Amino acid sequence: MAGYYSRPAQLARQMRQLLFPRRCPCCRRVLGTLPFCEVCTPRLEELRRGPVMRLDVSRHYLGALDGAAAPYRYEGVVRSAILRAKYEGESWTAVELGVEMTARLFGAEGRSVFLAMSILFTVGLGLCFWAESQGNPALAEAGLSQSMGSMEGKEVRFGVAQSALFTTVTTSFTTGTVNNMHDTLTPLGGLVPLLHMMLNCVFGGKGVGLMNMILYAILAVFICGLMVGRTPEYLGKKIEGREMKLTALAIIIHPLLILAFSALAVSTAAGQAGITNPGFHGLSQVLYEFASSAANNGSGFEGLADNTYFWNITTGLVMFLGRYLPIVIQLAIAGSLMKKNRVNESAGTLKTGTVSFSVILVFVVYIFAALTFFPALALGPIAEHLTLWG
Repeated sequence: MAGYYSRPAQLARQMRQLLFPRRCPCCRRVLGTLPFCEVCTPRLEELRRGPVMRLDVSRHYLGALDGAAAPYRYEGVVRSAILRAKYEGESWTAVELGVEMTARLFGAEGRSVFLAMSILFTVGLGLCFWAESQGNPALAEAGLSQSMGSMEGKEVRFGVAQSALFTTVTTSFTTGTVNNMHDTLTPLGGLVPLLHMMLNCVFGGKGVGLMNMILYAILAVFICGLMVGRTPEYLGKKIEGREMKLTALAIIIHPLLILAFSALAVSTAAGQAGITNPGFHGLSQVLYEFASSAANNGSGFEGLADNTYFWNITTGLVMFLGRYLPIVIQLAIAGSLMKKNRVNESAGTLKTGTVSFSVILVFVVYIFAALTFFPALALGPIAEHLTLWG
């Protein structure tokens, strides 16, 4: 299988396709990029899947029973394709059917979303580890060795590496536990957990990351659809005006809560009373507090004196609104898509189960983060970093 997808093999197939166009295994029409032609694709009968399925002896079909499943019934156009692969020398059909079976049984779209989350997590982890490994120039000027990195607020048994890993994990998966003091992280090291809670789609806990990443996936297919001049589709359903309005509203709630309440905190006497580090780091403390609340994380920059009526009430409101408002809107999106008929895949359909879509998804997430959070981050951890290292 690896040789089939190697670069020389792909070039050879492209040349062969140019000279001897591949035909549909069912009706012999000339094919484009799909394993079946656009006429036969709608005829593919998808099997009903569930936790347990009956054995249909007449069709030699075993459903999802004890882990066994099949993407199609062995009849009609599928049976014709398999017979041609077995007895008429069209071995390429077996590869195409294998790819189709993997996508339907194990979810290619799920893998692309998981890959996008993994890229976001790896980038954050790398930045956090690098920033903490560089040490703190302020402590170096005080005569403290920074050969082990910035060890302020960290346990010696964990060191920089495990502290950076735990910090990135706890704010990506929204567990809220800590093995070091996040308030003592270097500016860029503290930027990573802050950003991951602002994104709230890097894995997340109890489905939170997935449901938010699906919103970004809908936004990504909409943008790509505009670029190629086609109605965007995701998971076999058309994405139209209603879904995009709801998606935009659901995505904007999270940054709106964080930034609006942060602005309230730094502009009122009750909020300013809790800031123990005036300046750039003080703003970082405020942003972290409300980002952690909106993401239902629970960790904090504990230098903030937040055990007051103001902070308890505002963070409670952010926690409540940040969790339930998006859920209601996402359920509305799901209900809207559920009412639509499934559209058949065509040669112009954007493939959402590929590595390229994962990369697109990562860029969409980062671009949205830059458009919404960069000004606040520039006044907080980024400005603090430039001050320390300037």
